[in-house]
Amino acid sequence: MADTALVLGGGGPVGGAWLTGVLAGLTEAGIDLSGAEVVIGTSGGAVFGSRLLSGVPAAELYERQLSGVDAVRLPVTASQTARFLWAALGSRDPQRSVDRLARTALRARTGPESEVFGTVGALLGEVRDWPERKLRITAVDTRTGNVEVFDAHSGVTLLEAVTASCAVPVVWPPVTVAGRRWMDGGSRSTANLQLARGYRRVLAVVPIPHAVGPHPDARQQAADLSDDGARVVLLSPDRAARRVMGRNMVDDTRRPAAARAGHAQATALAASVAESWCD
Repeated sequence: MADTALVLGGGGPVGGAWLTGVLAGLTEAGIDLSGAEVVIGTSGGAVFGSRLLSGVPAAELYERQLSGVDAVRLPVTASQTARFLWAALGSRDPQRSVDRLARTALRARTGPESEVFGTVGALLGEVRDWPERKLRITAVDTRTGNVEVFDAHSGVTLLEAVTASCAVPVVWPPVTVAGRRWMDGGSRSTANLQLARGYRRVLAVVPIPHAVGPHPDARQQAADLSDDGARVVLLSPDRAARRVMGRNMVDDTRRPAAARAGHAQATALAASVAESWCD
Protein backbone atom coordinates (compact mmCIF):
# COMPACT_ATOMS: atom_id res chain seq x y z
CA MET A 1 0.00 0.00 0.00
CA ALA A 2 1.03 3.58 -0.52
CA ASP A 3 1.61 5.69 2.57
CA THR A 4 -0.47 8.74 3.59
CA ALA A 5 -3.61 10.35 2.20
CA LEU A 6 -5.14 13.57 3.53
CA VAL A 7 -8.83 13.86 2.63
CA LEU A 8 -10.48 17.28 2.93
CA GLY A 9 -14.24 17.45 2.62
CA GLY A 10 -16.70 20.18 1.73
CA GLY A 11 -19.06 22.06 3.99
CA GLY A 12 -19.78 25.56 2.76
CA PRO A 13 -18.13 28.66 4.20
CA VAL A 14 -18.85 27.66 7.81
CA GLY A 15 -17.65 24.10 7.37
CA GLY A 16 -14.58 25.38 5.56
CA ALA A 17 -13.78 27.67 8.49
CA TRP A 18 -13.98 24.71 10.89
CA LEU A 19 -11.67 22.77 8.57
CA THR A 20 -9.02 25.50 8.61
CA GLY A 21 -9.12 25.51 12.40
CA VAL A 22 -8.49 21.77 12.43
CA LEU A 23 -5.58 22.10 9.99
CA ALA A 24 -4.03 24.89 12.04
CA GLY A 25 -4.50 23.08 15.35
CA LEU A 26 -2.91 19.87 14.08
CA THR A 27 -0.04 21.77 12.48
CA GLU A 28 0.66 23.67 15.69
CA ALA A 29 0.84 20.31 17.46
CA GLY A 30 3.66 19.28 15.15
CA ILE A 31 1.69 17.17 12.66
CA ASP A 32 2.97 17.76 9.11
CA LEU A 33 -0.11 17.63 6.91
CA SER A 34 1.47 19.15 3.80
CA GLY A 35 3.76 16.11 3.63
CA ALA A 36 0.91 13.75 2.75
CA GLU A 37 1.60 11.66 -0.32
CA VAL A 38 -1.75 12.73 -1.75
CA VAL A 39 -4.37 15.33 -0.83
CA ILE A 40 -7.93 14.60 -1.98
CA GLY A 41 -10.11 17.71 -1.97
CA THR A 42 -13.85 18.06 -2.41
CA SER A 43 -15.59 21.43 -2.77
CA GLY A 44 -14.22 23.69 0.01
CA GLY A 45 -11.66 21.00 0.74
CA ALA A 46 -10.38 21.46 -2.81
CA VAL A 47 -9.83 25.17 -2.14
CA PHE A 48 -7.92 24.68 1.09
CA GLY A 49 -6.05 21.63 -0.16
CA SER A 50 -4.82 23.62 -3.15
CA ARG A 51 -3.66 26.48 -0.98
CA LEU A 52 -2.02 24.22 1.59
CA LEU A 53 0.00 22.29 -1.01
CA SER A 54 0.92 25.54 -2.74
CA GLY A 55 2.73 26.72 0.38
CA VAL A 56 0.10 28.76 2.21
CA PRO A 57 0.60 27.93 5.92
CA ALA A 58 -2.32 26.38 7.78
CA ALA A 59 -1.97 29.14 10.36
CA GLU A 60 -2.61 31.75 7.67
CA LEU A 61 -5.69 29.93 6.38
CA TYR A 62 -7.00 29.90 9.95
CA GLU A 63 -6.23 33.54 10.69
CA ARG A 64 -8.01 34.64 7.53
CA GLN A 65 -11.18 33.01 8.86
CA LEU A 66 -10.83 34.76 12.21
CA SER A 67 -10.28 38.14 10.58
CA GLY A 68 -13.21 37.83 8.20
CA VAL A 69 -11.10 37.63 5.05
CA ASP A 70 -12.10 35.06 2.41
CA ALA A 71 -15.78 35.79 2.90
CA VAL A 72 -18.12 34.07 0.46
CA ARG A 73 -21.40 35.84 -0.22
CA LEU A 74 -23.68 32.94 -1.05
CA PRO A 75 -27.27 33.85 -0.24
CA VAL A 76 -29.35 30.68 -0.43
CA THR A 77 -33.10 31.19 -0.70
CA ALA A 78 -35.78 28.98 0.79
CA SER A 79 -36.89 28.15 -2.75
CA GLN A 80 -33.40 26.98 -3.72
CA THR A 81 -33.18 24.85 -0.61
CA ALA A 82 -36.56 23.28 -1.34
CA ARG A 83 -35.61 22.47 -4.94
CA PHE A 84 -32.31 20.96 -3.85
CA LEU A 85 -33.96 18.75 -1.23
CA TRP A 86 -36.77 17.74 -3.60
CA ALA A 87 -34.22 16.58 -6.16
CA ALA A 88 -31.73 14.88 -3.84
CA LEU A 89 -34.33 13.14 -1.65
CA GLY A 90 -36.73 12.18 -4.43
CA SER A 91 -35.35 8.67 -4.81
CA ARG A 92 -33.84 6.05 -2.54
CA ASP A 93 -31.56 4.92 -5.35
CA PRO A 94 -28.20 6.77 -5.28
CA GLN A 95 -27.89 7.02 -9.06
CA ARG A 96 -31.43 8.28 -9.56
CA SER A 97 -30.95 10.77 -6.73
CA VAL A 98 -27.84 12.34 -8.24
CA ASP A 99 -29.41 12.28 -11.72
CA ARG A 100 -32.41 14.22 -10.39
CA LEU A 101 -30.08 16.70 -8.74
CA ALA A 102 -28.08 17.17 -11.93
CA ARG A 103 -31.19 17.79 -14.02
CA THR A 104 -32.49 20.27 -11.48
CA ALA A 105 -29.14 22.06 -11.37
CA LEU A 106 -29.00 22.34 -15.16
CA ARG A 107 -32.51 23.80 -15.30
CA ALA A 108 -32.17 26.19 -12.37
CA ARG A 109 -32.13 29.91 -12.98
CA THR A 110 -28.83 30.97 -11.47
CA GLY A 111 -26.12 33.47 -12.26
CA PRO A 112 -23.51 33.05 -14.99
CA GLU A 113 -20.68 30.54 -14.74
CA SER A 114 -18.25 33.45 -14.63
CA GLU A 115 -19.62 34.31 -11.17
CA VAL A 116 -18.56 30.91 -9.84
CA PHE A 117 -15.11 31.19 -11.43
CA GLY A 118 -14.70 34.67 -9.97
CA THR A 119 -15.67 33.65 -6.44
CA VAL A 120 -13.46 30.57 -6.42
CA GLY A 121 -10.60 32.48 -8.00
CA ALA A 122 -10.76 35.02 -5.17
CA LEU A 123 -10.65 32.21 -2.61
CA LEU A 124 -7.58 30.70 -4.25
CA GLY A 125 -5.86 34.07 -4.17
CA GLU A 126 -2.57 33.97 -6.08
CA VAL A 127 -2.61 30.18 -6.28
CA ARG A 128 -3.11 29.22 -9.92
CA ASP A 129 -0.64 26.43 -10.70
CA TRP A 130 -1.00 22.79 -9.81
CA PRO A 131 1.29 22.06 -6.84
CA GLU A 132 4.23 19.72 -7.17
CA ARG A 133 2.77 17.33 -4.59
CA LYS A 134 -0.10 15.08 -5.65
CA LEU A 135 -3.48 16.81 -5.48
CA ARG A 136 -6.72 15.16 -6.58
CA ILE A 137 -9.88 17.25 -6.91
CA THR A 138 -13.36 15.78 -7.24
CA ALA A 139 -16.33 16.92 -9.29
CA VAL A 140 -19.57 15.28 -10.44
CA ASP A 141 -20.32 15.01 -14.15
CA THR A 142 -23.90 16.20 -14.65
CA ARG A 143 -24.36 13.86 -17.62
CA THR A 144 -23.41 10.62 -15.89
CA GLY A 145 -23.74 11.51 -12.20
CA ASN A 146 -20.31 10.00 -11.58
CA VAL A 147 -17.64 11.39 -9.27
CA GLU A 148 -14.52 12.04 -11.33
CA VAL A 149 -11.07 13.33 -10.44
CA PHE A 150 -8.97 16.16 -11.79
CA ASP A 151 -5.23 16.29 -11.22
CA ALA A 152 -2.17 17.92 -12.73
CA HIS A 153 -2.34 15.53 -15.68
CA SER A 154 -5.99 16.12 -16.58
CA GLY A 155 -5.32 18.94 -19.03
CA VAL A 156 -7.36 21.53 -17.11
CA THR A 157 -6.22 24.45 -15.00
CA LEU A 158 -6.27 24.33 -11.23
CA LEU A 159 -8.89 27.09 -11.21
CA GLU A 160 -11.13 25.08 -13.54
CA ALA A 161 -10.82 21.95 -11.41
CA VAL A 162 -11.53 23.70 -8.10
CA THR A 163 -14.43 25.68 -9.57
CA ALA A 164 -16.01 22.48 -10.89
CA SER A 165 -15.67 20.94 -7.44
CA CYS A 166 -17.37 23.94 -5.80
CA ALA A 167 -20.35 24.42 -8.14
CA VAL A 168 -23.15 23.95 -5.59
CA PRO A 169 -26.22 22.55 -7.41
CA VAL A 170 -29.21 24.90 -7.77
CA VAL A 171 -27.35 27.74 -6.01
CA TRP A 172 -24.62 28.03 -8.66
CA PRO A 173 -24.78 26.78 -12.23
CA PRO A 174 -22.86 23.68 -13.28
CA VAL A 175 -19.62 24.92 -14.82
CA THR A 176 -18.15 23.99 -18.18
CA VAL A 177 -14.70 22.41 -18.06
CA ALA A 178 -13.14 20.33 -20.87
CA GLY A 179 -16.41 20.42 -22.80
CA ARG A 180 -18.53 18.93 -20.01
CA ARG A 181 -20.78 20.38 -17.29
CA TRP A 182 -19.79 19.76 -13.68
CA MET A 183 -21.37 20.24 -10.27
CA ASP A 184 -20.09 20.13 -6.71
CA GLY A 185 -17.84 17.17 -5.95
CA GLY A 186 -19.78 16.62 -2.72
CA SER A 187 -23.07 15.90 -4.48
CA ARG A 188 -22.69 12.14 -3.89
CA SER A 189 -20.15 12.11 -1.07
CA THR A 190 -19.08 15.08 0.99
CA ALA A 191 -15.45 13.92 1.12
CA ASN A 192 -15.05 10.96 -1.28
CA LEU A 193 -12.97 8.84 1.07
CA GLN A 194 -13.27 5.97 -1.41
CA LEU A 195 -10.53 7.66 -3.44
CA ALA A 196 -8.04 7.01 -0.63
CA ARG A 197 -8.25 3.25 -1.14
CA GLY A 198 -4.75 1.75 -1.30
CA TYR A 199 -3.17 4.19 1.16
CA ARG A 200 -1.85 2.81 4.44
CA ARG A 201 -2.75 5.82 6.59
CA VAL A 202 -5.70 8.13 5.94
CA LEU A 203 -6.60 11.33 7.74
CA ALA A 204 -10.01 12.67 6.74
CA VAL A 205 -11.19 16.11 7.86
CA VAL A 206 -14.88 16.23 7.00
CA PRO A 207 -17.05 19.21 8.03
CA ILE A 208 -20.29 17.51 6.95
CA PRO A 209 -20.16 13.71 7.17
CA HIS A 210 -23.45 13.05 5.32
CA ALA A 211 -24.36 14.06 1.78
CA VAL A 212 -28.02 14.87 1.19
CA GLY A 213 -29.68 11.80 -0.30
CA PRO A 214 -29.22 8.03 -0.23
CA HIS A 215 -25.44 8.07 -0.42
CA PRO A 216 -22.75 6.48 1.79
CA ASP A 217 -21.60 8.75 4.59
CA ALA A 218 -18.02 9.44 5.61
CA ARG A 219 -18.18 7.04 8.55
CA GLN A 220 -19.20 4.13 6.34
CA GLN A 221 -16.50 4.99 3.82
CA ALA A 222 -13.91 5.17 6.61
CA ALA A 223 -15.04 1.77 7.89
CA ASP A 224 -14.67 0.34 4.38
CA LEU A 225 -11.09 1.63 4.17
CA SER A 226 -10.34 0.17 7.59
CA ASP A 227 -11.69 -3.19 6.45
CA ASP A 228 -9.22 -3.00 3.56
CA GLY A 229 -6.34 -2.63 6.02
CA ALA A 230 -5.90 1.14 6.22
CA ARG A 231 -5.41 3.04 9.45
CA VAL A 232 -8.07 5.74 9.25
CA VAL A 233 -8.67 8.82 11.39
CA LEU A 234 -11.93 10.62 10.63
CA LEU A 235 -12.42 14.07 12.12
CA SER A 236 -15.83 15.72 11.91
CA PRO A 237 -17.34 18.47 14.08
CA ASP A 238 -17.96 17.45 17.68
CA ARG A 239 -20.98 18.58 19.68
CA ALA A 240 -19.40 21.89 20.69
CA ALA A 241 -18.39 22.66 17.13
CA ARG A 242 -21.82 21.77 15.73
CA ARG A 243 -23.43 24.10 18.26
CA VAL A 244 -21.43 27.15 17.14
CA MET A 245 -21.59 26.22 13.44
CA GLY A 246 -25.38 26.06 13.43
CA ARG A 247 -27.42 24.66 10.56
CA ASN A 248 -26.79 27.35 7.96
CA MET A 249 -23.42 26.53 6.39
CA VAL A 250 -23.36 29.81 4.44
CA ASP A 251 -23.85 32.08 7.47
CA ASP A 252 -20.70 34.18 7.24
CA THR A 253 -21.08 35.53 10.77
CA ARG A 254 -20.37 32.05 12.16
CA ARG A 255 -17.03 31.54 10.44
CA PRO A 256 -14.74 32.84 13.22
CA ALA A 257 -16.46 30.77 15.92
CA ALA A 258 -16.44 27.70 13.67
CA ALA A 259 -12.72 28.13 13.01
CA ARG A 260 -11.97 28.42 16.73
CA ALA A 261 -14.06 25.32 17.43
CA GLY A 262 -12.10 23.37 14.84
CA HIS A 263 -8.82 24.55 16.33
CA ALA A 264 -9.89 23.54 19.83
CA GLN A 265 -11.06 20.14 18.66
CA ALA A 266 -7.82 19.48 16.78
CA THR A 267 -5.74 20.53 19.77
CA ALA A 268 -7.61 18.11 22.00
CA LEU A 269 -7.23 15.24 19.52
CA ALA A 270 -3.71 15.96 18.27
CA ALA A 271 -2.02 13.22 20.29
CA SER A 272 -4.34 10.50 19.03
CA VAL A 273 -4.07 11.78 15.45
CA ALA A 274 -0.27 11.79 15.68
CA GLU A 275 -0.28 8.21 16.93
CA SER A 276 -1.91 7.08 13.68
CA TRP A 277 -0.43 9.60 11.24
CA CYS A 278 3.17 10.10 12.36
CA ASP A 279 4.56 6.64 13.08
